[in-house]
Amino acid sequence: MQACPYTRGQVTRAGEALRADPPDEVAVERAMPVISAWRSAHAYPLNTFQATLRKRLQAIGLTTGEAPVGQRLKRLASIETKLRRFPGMELARMQDIAGLRAVVPGIGKLRLLRALYDESPRFTHELRTQHDYVASPKDDGYRSMHLVYRYQNPRAPDYNGLHVELQLRTQLQHAWATAVETVDTFTGQAIKAGRPTQRWGHFFQLASAAFAHSEKQPPSTLFQRESIQEIRQQLCDVEMELQVVDKMRGFSVAAHNIHRRGKSADYHLVVLDFSTYRLTTRSYSTEELERAVADYAEAEMRTMNGEPIDAVLVAGGGVQQLRRTYPNYFLDASMFVKQIELICRKLRRPSAPSLGRGRPPPPRKRL
Repeated sequence: MQACPYTRGQVTRAGEALRADPPDEVAVERAMPVISAWRSAHAYPLNTFQATLRKRLQAIGLTTGEAPVGQRLKRLASIETKLRRFPGMELARMQDIAGLRAVVPGIGKLRLLRALYDESPRFTHELRTQHDYVASPKDDGYRSMHLVYRYQNPRAPDYNGLHVELQLRTQLQHAWATAVETVDTFTGQAIKAGRPTQRWGHFFQLASAAFAHSEKQPPSTLFQRESIQEIRQQLCDVEMELQVVDKMRGFSVAAHNIHRRGKSADYHLVVLDFSTYRLTTRSYSTEELERAVADYAEAEMRTMNGEPIDAVLVAGGGVQQLRRTYPNYFLDASMFVKQIELICRKLRRPSAPSLGRGRPPPPRKRL
């Protein structure tokens, strides 16, 4: 994989073509080779950071099975959305084109992993920004640690200046984020993008606050004056109103058409068809990365042309590894559902209906 053959100015102008609303189809078509090459150039530094991350997970006693690692190049739709949401943003300065994620069992391991990045004297890459959304969650409930590094390596100077974003999170934080994306997929909402309906947005805020208490971490500032009992009661009340558990179980049933064809490989192109909830994967070796990136760009052009599909190029392992790292593409919110059931079961009297089948429907409300 070669560094980007285009200048930063050309990359910025390509981003402007993507930002235009309404879009100029001819300008977007001309911009696509530039955008694809710019995104592809990030694969090399991303692989470097991925190798370092795996070593650090081993250093704190975690295997790949215990702490799945995922890496991806940002989707075209996400790039377009970000450019439109932030008018001052330039594609050449976007810091999360290359994304790397580790999901660890709990808070203790998360803190140990974060400390390794603070304490390493031989880590030559420049830390540009950091956000601890575990200590200070976002108002929408999002919790994770973000570290953005600027790549600096004298042995590969062509890639210097490119950015890689690390996301470090616990299994519980990951379950919450997965549930948000799953609900977005099935209900056509934009919770992740910050545009939820009021009740669904409130439900996920409450769920995040309850999960934060479970991990002995602070909730968002919206709930810091409320007791855990109050938070849990509100959570279960909204769950009953929206029938969240029932709906998420239904989503899992609807996703039975998932096709798991992925084998153990270096890269996977994962495509979700929203019209059938069918998931397909195509696998590639490291030597086939350029082919993978080209196929990724082709799938995204199909999306831009109106096909109801979502594609992402991710790295590493087989299907089970993909399922653990990217459960939102497998429409798997089972861990989130179990946590909600556990919280609400404790609050409800033994004689009360259990979550799921058999409970009386809540009063119908306009959401």
